[in-house]
Amino acid sequence: MSYLTIAGRGGPLLLVLAILAAMPRPRSPLSRLLTVLLAGLLAGLVLAVAALPGNVLAGVATKSVLGAFDDLPAALRTPATPQRSYLYANDGKTLLTTFYDVNRTDVPLAEIAPVMRQAIVAAEDRRFYSHGGTDLRGMARALVANVTGGGTSQGGSTLTMQYVRNVLKTDPSRTAEERQAATDQTVGRKLQEIRYASEVEKTLSKDEILNRYLNIAYFGSGAYGIAAASQRYFGTSPADLTLGQAALLAGLVQSPDEYSPIDGDADAALARRGYVLDSMVDTGAIGADQAARVKAEKLALRPTAQPNGCTATSTADAGFFCDYLRRWWLKQPAFGATAEEREQALRRGGYRVVTSLAPDVQATAVKEARKVYADDDKRALPIAAVEPGTGRVLAMAVNRQYGVASGETVNPLISGGGSVEGYQAGSTFKLFTMLAALESGRTLSTGFDAPSKLPTRYAAGEGEGNCDGKWCPANANPERMDGYRMMWDGFGRSVNTYFVWLAEQVGEDKVVEMAQRLGITFRAESDADFAKNDAANWGAFTLGVAATTPLDLANAYATVAAEGTYCTPTPVVSVTAADGRKIPVGQPSCKRVISEDVARAATDAARCPVGQQSAYNQCNGGTAGGVDRLVGRPVAGKTGSSEGNATETFVGFTPQVAVAGIAANPDDPTDAVGAAVQGQVITAVARTIATAVDGQPVRDFTAPSRELVGDMKRPEPPRPSPRPTEPPQQNDQGLPPDLLRWLQNRRG
Repeated sequence: MSYLTIAGRGGPLLLVLAILAAMPRPRSPLSRLLTVLLAGLLAGLVLAVAALPGNVLAGVATKSVLGAFDDLPAALRTPATPQRSYLYANDGKTLLTTFYDVNRTDVPLAEIAPVMRQAIVAAEDRRFYSHGGTDLRGMARALVANVTGGGTSQGGSTLTMQYVRNVLKTDPSRTAEERQAATDQTVGRKLQEIRYASEVEKTLSKDEILNRYLNIAYFGSGAYGIAAASQRYFGTSPADLTLGQAALLAGLVQSPDEYSPIDGDADAALARRGYVLDSMVDTGAIGADQAARVKAEKLALRPTAQPNGCTATSTADAGFFCDYLRRWWLKQPAFGATAEEREQALRRGGYRVVTSLAPDVQATAVKEARKVYADDDKRALPIAAVEPGTGRVLAMAVNRQYGVASGETVNPLISGGGSVEGYQAGSTFKLFTMLAALESGRTLSTGFDAPSKLPTRYAAGEGEGNCDGKWCPANANPERMDGYRMMWDGFGRSVNTYFVWLAEQVGEDKVVEMAQRLGITFRAESDADFAKNDAANWGAFTLGVAATTPLDLANAYATVAAEGTYCTPTPVVSVTAADGRKIPVGQPSCKRVISEDVARAATDAARCPVGQQSAYNQCNGGTAGGVDRLVGRPVAGKTGSSEGNATETFVGFTPQVAVAGIAANPDDPTDAVGAAVQGQVITAVARTIATAVDGQPVRDFTAPSRELVGDMKRPEPPRPSPRPTEPPQQNDQGLPPDLLRWLQNRRG
C-alpha cells in the first residue's frame, strides 16, 4: 500500500503517524537539522489533530482507513508467547533445571510490585490509562525530544503498540519472515501496528494489556518478561522488587542490550534509572525526595543465571536423569507430531514438570557410586532405582559429571541408548530362568545334584568351557555350590550348573522370552539377533551374557517386587501446561506379565542371597549376606559376576523399591573390574535401598502357595563308612584325659 493510497482513503493523520514512527534516528548535524524542521511541521499537524476527542480519533484511525477487527491475529487475543519449562523433583519443590529458547515465565499482575507497574508506565507511556491505543501527542513529543536531543530518551510507541509488536515477533504460529516483518521500520508495518493496538484496546482492559506487556517485554541479558528479569538482575521475584530495582528494569526496555548493567553499560543503566525516577515524579507516583534518595543508591545487582537444559541441573548431579526425561519427552505424541515439535514444546511451552526423581535417593546413589570409583576413574558404577507398581524412576546415578566439557560425558550410562548397549549382569539373569521354570509348573523344590561341571547339548564356542565339543559350564566355587540343590539354595548360592540344567529343562527360548517380558531390551545387535533367531540354543543366557542396563535390570526386579505387574519406566509424575491444563502423560502404564504366585515364589528364593530366610526356611547360604543388616527390613536380591569378573552386579528390592548397580568399564568391556569390588557394589545398592524405604512402613513379602513350593524333602546324604575306634588314651591314673582335667580343675 503506497502513501498516496493511504491518504486518498482519508487517512492523512495515520500517514503522518506512520512517517513519524518510521523515521530513522538522525546521525549527522545536517540530517538532524532537516529532521527537526520536518518533525516540527509534522508534529504541528499531529498536535492540532490531537486536540480532537479521543473517540473521534479512534474512529478516524480504524473505520475510515483500516477497516474492522475481523483479521486481528488470534495471538493478540491469546498470545502463544514462548515460556521456559520447569523440571522439579518428585516433591514438587526442588528445582532440577529449566528448558528454554526464550527465558520467560508469565506471572499475574497481582504478583508484580505496584512500583514496577508505575515505573513502566512512567518510562514508556505516561498517558497509558487515557489513550485508546495510540497517543498522538506522545508520539510527536517523543519525536521532537529525541531529534533535538540527538538520542532516544523517549519512546514514540504506546505500551499497547509495543505489546502488539512483541506478540507478532514471537508468535510461533507465524513464519520467520512474518516475525521479522513485525519489527521492520516501514510505514506499512507501523500502520498495521497502530490499527492492531486500537483494536486490542477494545478487547482487553488496561490492566490486562499492562500485565501482558510486562510478561513479554525484553529486559536484556537474555531475560524476557518481568519474572525472568527480576531473577536475572536481582535474584528476586517481581512481587518483591524495590523502587530502585523497578526503575532500573523499566529503563531497560527501550534499549535492553545497550542499557543492561550486566552485558552493556552500567553507567547508562543508572542514568536511565534516574530518567525513570524523574518520570515517576512527573506522573505523581513518587515524590521528588523519594526519587533523590533512590538516585543516590549504588547499583546493587545480584546476577542470577537461569539454568538451561540437562547440563545445568542443580540437584545431586541429576543430568543423566534429566537426559533420560528429555529422551522420553521426545517420544510423547502429546507434545507434538514430530520430535522437533516436541523439543520446541519443551523449550517454549512453559510446562511445569514434576518428575519422579527422589532427591534423597538420588543423593545417596551418587554418594555411594563415588565411594566405589572417583569421577575421573575409567571404571564406573551406574545405579538405577525404580518404584514397583508404578515404574517411576527414583534415581539415576553414576560417578561421572554430565556435560560436554573435558572429563564429562552425555552418554546414557544408566539407561542405555545411542552407543551405550549396556553391560553383562552375570547371575542376576538366573531370575528369568527361575520364573520361566515356575511358570511352566515346576516348584521351588525342583532338585538337581549339581556337579562342578555340566556337559550340555549346546556347542562349545571359542574360549568357552569345552567338554568333547559341547559347552561345559562350571561352578565358581565347587565347595559351596556343588551337590543337591533346589531353587532356594541354587539361587542363594548362585549355582551355575543348577541353573544351566534348569534352563535346559524349561527351554532357553522361554527364558529369553521371560526376560523380554520383564523389560530387558537387547540393544547389542548380536544379542538381538540371538534372541530373535536362535533363542532356543542360547545356553549361556541364564548366566547373564547379554548386555543390559541398571535401569532395565532394576525395573525387571521391580516387576517381581510388584508381584508380577510390569510398569513401563517413567521419569514423570505430572506435567502441567502454562494455562493450567494437566497433560495426560506420565501416569503409570502397567500390566500383569506373570502370576502373583509365580512372582511370590521367585521372591521367596530371592531372600536367600541377601542373608534372610525364606517363608519355608529353605535358605542355607547367600552371596550378599550383609544386605540384611544394611537394609534392616524384608529384602531380596541377587548378585552377578560376568566371565572373568569383567563386571560385578547387585540388584535388590523391597515391596517399595528396586535398585540395581553394575560396576564396569563403559568404554572397554575387556577391562575387568575384578571380584574385589563386588562387596562395594552390594553395599552401595543396599544403602540406596535403605534411603529409599526410610520412613516408609515396613512391608513383608507374601509367601507363595504350597502348590509352587512342592515337596521340600531333600535326599539323605550318603553316610560315611564307619571307622574303627581306638580306646581312649589312658594316663598313669587309669582315667580318660578329659575326666582327669575336670578333676584337676575341681581340685584347683
